Amino acid sequence: MTQVQVGDVVVLTDAAEAAAAQNHSMWNEDLRPCSLAEHSWPASKFASLWIGMCICLPTYSLAASMIALGMNWWEAVLTILVGSTVVMGAILLVSHAGTKFGIPYPVFARLWFGTRGAHVPALARAVIAAGWFGINSWFAGQALDAILTRIVPSWTDLAWHLGIAFAIFWAINVLVAMRGPQAIGRLAQLSAPTLALGAIALIAWAVHAAGGFGPLLAQPAKIHGAAFWTSFAPSVVGVIAFWATLALNIPDYTRYATSQRAQVRGQIFSMPLTMALFSFVGIVVTSATVALFGTALWNPVELIVKFPTPVVVVAGIVIILSSVTINVGANVMAPARAFENLAPKHVSFALGAVFTGLLSLVMQPWYLLSSFTNYIFVWLGAYGAMLGAFDGIAIADYWLVRKRRLDLGQLYAPKGAYGYAGGVNPFALAALAIGWMRAAGGAVALDPSHPWAGGLNGFFTRLSSGGWALSLAGGLVAYALLMQGSRSRISQEQYDALTRVETTLAHPDVTWAAPAPEVSRP
Repeated sequence: MTQVQVGDVVVLTDAAEAAAAQNHSMWNEDLRPCSLAEHSWPASKFASLWIGMCICLPTYSLAASMIALGMNWWEAVLTILVGSTVVMGAILLVSHAGTKFGIPYPVFARLWFGTRGAHVPALARAVIAAGWFGINSWFAGQALDAILTRIVPSWTDLAWHLGIAFAIFWAINVLVAMRGPQAIGRLAQLSAPTLALGAIALIAWAVHAAGGFGPLLAQPAKIHGAAFWTSFAPSVVGVIAFWATLALNIPDYTRYATSQRAQVRGQIFSMPLTMALFSFVGIVVTSATVALFGTALWNPVELIVKFPTPVVVVAGIVIILSSVTINVGANVMAPARAFENLAPKHVSFALGAVFTGLLSLVMQPWYLLSSFTNYIFVWLGAYGAMLGAFDGIAIADYWLVRKRRLDLGQLYAPKGAYGYAGGVNPFALAALAIGWMRAAGGAVALDPSHPWAGGLNGFFTRLSSGGWALSLAGGLVAYALLMQGSRSRISQEQYDALTRVETTLAHPDVTWAAPAPEVSRP
């Protein structure tokens, strides 16, 4: 036996861990599976993490941009809630693997893409995370520039003053991120209540300035009928794509959970509701800007500069704290791990965080935030279509192909059970291509002569502007079918032969109770 299952958690035996640690090309302190003592995050920590990540400038701007598209307040909130609930389903399905086996995302990807092929999904996720890192840094750089402009009048005399403010914040983010994942969790717990207070202050201002909720919520929709659905479908997909990144690398966080119940409770009762509530803040405040200034200010930095200096300073600090939290919480972990996975012996998490920061500059966040159409349709739409297939493959592999049964030690063996053909799973590459083609082919789903072709093909075309759902479905179905005969799967009998089940075991942070028999099975 090489692994031990205690409650919801599987860990390596001491002998198996010592053997796996000899594979320096596959193992380091950040990529190894968690020990039992490291499974210490309760539900509250996951809730704090999500609250801190959801109460951020991209969420505000996502909802506010829907008002700019012409939706009314409840249409925008409904769009956010629908998209958030759908993607939470995918997040929970992938979360299970992280909690049970204590593995980070790049190691989880070895399971479906192979020990070498895992670099493909890991680096794809890294590119998207770096883009978000740049977007949040640009928001905060604008806020810092606004603060400095108010308190140092000569600041604007400097050439490239906005670029300098952006560079300062970028450097702060990188330095904070280099401190590692446990520091990220502590930051989220500290910043969540501060950001919540900032959201309450924003909505209080909007209600006061507009003379109550009535005028704000009475703002009529500017799009109706077909025009509404033309915006609704890609907007929902945009919301899904907003968190499709976390649907992939959520094991980086849930690997620390005390139990499956803790991570499910902490996530399901925090993310969708926080997204909807904070989106409501963005919507109400943006509606107030329409009433007060005659235009929808969907970028909050454009709003705060209209206030007196003390308000600009306080609001700017809240924006900066929000951006640091979302950046180090959601946008550093995955790419830093991906860079580590390229060369575990030479690349540390801190160095991976530096590489992430450098890659974010290549993504040109100033262009992505130049308009709300770039933000929703170009950015969210494009990467949603790319990541959907990876999400589908991950879910199919863990739940349908392997039925939650893994040989944990083999994930660290270069030529082991998950080495496939030269370290690459060709079926995963094929499923990825099929998922991408499925998203791209949505526009021709029906024969043009079909009486419903015009309306439905138009819908599929709009859906393909995001493409996450079609890409996920294509990758999931293709992978599940292609992998049915794979020798990398293990039966229940094989799993039982390599896994010792313990009914109770304790460590300083967690006391494990004996699980029900059906829960203790994979």
